[in-house]
Amino acid sequence: MTTLLKNGTIINEGRTFIGSLIINNERIISIFSGVQESYPCDNVIDCTGLCIIPGIIDDQVHFREPGSTYKGDIASESAAAVLGGVTSFMDMPNNNPPAVTLDGIREKDEIASRNSFANWSFYLGADNKNLEQIKKADPSQICGLKVFMGSSTGNMLVDDPGVLDQIFALSPLLIATHCEEEPIIRKNISDFQDKNADPFDFSIHPRIRSREACIKSSKKAIDLALKHNSRLHILHISTREEIDMIREAQKISDKITGEVCVHYMLLDDRDYTKYGSLIKCNPAIKKKSDRDAIIQAVRDGTIKVVATDHAPHTREEKDRDYFNAPSGLPLIQHSFQIMWDLHKSGCFSEHIVVDRMSHSPALNFGIVERGFIREGYYADILVFNPNKEDSQTTLFPAYKCGWSPFSGKVFSSSIVHTFVNGIQVVAEGKLTGAKSGKKMIFYNGK
Repeated sequence: MTTLLKNGTIINEGRTFIGSLIINNERIISIFSGVQESYPCDNVIDCTGLCIIPGIIDDQVHFREPGSTYKGDIASESAAAVLGGVTSFMDMPNNNPPAVTLDGIREKDEIASRNSFANWSFYLGADNKNLEQIKKADPSQICGLKVFMGSSTGNMLVDDPGVLDQIFALSPLLIATHCEEEPIIRKNISDFQDKNADPFDFSIHPRIRSREACIKSSKKAIDLALKHNSRLHILHISTREEIDMIREAQKISDKITGEVCVHYMLLDDRDYTKYGSLIKCNPAIKKKSDRDAIIQAVRDGTIKVVATDHAPHTREEKDRDYFNAPSGLPLIQHSFQIMWDLHKSGCFSEHIVVDRMSHSPALNFGIVERGFIREGYYADILVFNPNKEDSQTTLFPAYKCGWSPFSGKVFSSSIVHTFVNGIQVVAEGKLTGAKSGKKMIFYNGK
């Protein structure tokens, strides 16, 4: 089966040009510059006026399977992913039961092999007792080790200093950290409960999940990584100070990287008045100055990976008071559109958008033959219309939880086609029904 994507604007590896590409089975076999009149293929898609980029790779999602499938599952959330142009995802281990064993990873792989629309990999989770499992992990098969240095959904907190030291010394996997200092958070919760704060005032969230908690925890992670020469990737950075620490650490070690999520570049603490519980997430969305610093870090390359931390909950759960509403929001269907809007507002060039969402995630994790439009690579492709507004997908999102925090928001671009391993899984903005995801394989170890 051959497919020609004809006469689109290809944005890839720092170049923007009118061109076409041919897919044969699951691979890209040819890339042409200039207008193509015709070429013998089984399937021809005219992409005139559309943009063609490599599929988005999201390094941080919570698809809720196993254990909380009433909120989301691998089938439903990977469907939302490909509808948003995300062709590969890396899912977190805070399930029920948590994925802290190699058998747990194999169970999730089996589910994905049956149900996933997109390519996948699953993080192994760290806890205070599973060091032997960590040491046995194969870095060609598992994207990374998730270490919760602060508690979040699932309470997989690693709070034993000796265990943390051993993890950073011995993990064969990239170490991906959730950095918030637990004692600071607990004290902040106690202080606010003593003050009888308004239980529906969600603006207290960045004071409870405070910047000090993030800064102290990220410093601990960086110090451990420098001590042991570990491969550290700090997730969902939310403060200017953490950006500064990573920038300084990168002068010493090229093994320390970071990731930011789209909502920390779109929102700041003034938005709690409008969105309330719908944007409660961990770490908390903080000040405009933090938002500006994060955007600058993505622009200058201090941070090269942009993701979502997609984390669905039911609307009933999110409508609870502050101390009972869970943290997390569904984002994966709209992450690219958010970044493209940031591009159009002047934050980033189109090349930075593609690099931070496709190229650099592939390089950061050493993903085999994905993340670029290259001959011989897997045909994971996003085709979008940069000039057709989309107001419907936030009103009727594909998330199993059924809601988006941006209900009614009009994005300036729309997703048209998505290909995963050469198979068209989205056509004209709708699922084709094909499930063609594969397990991702990785080049690099520690």
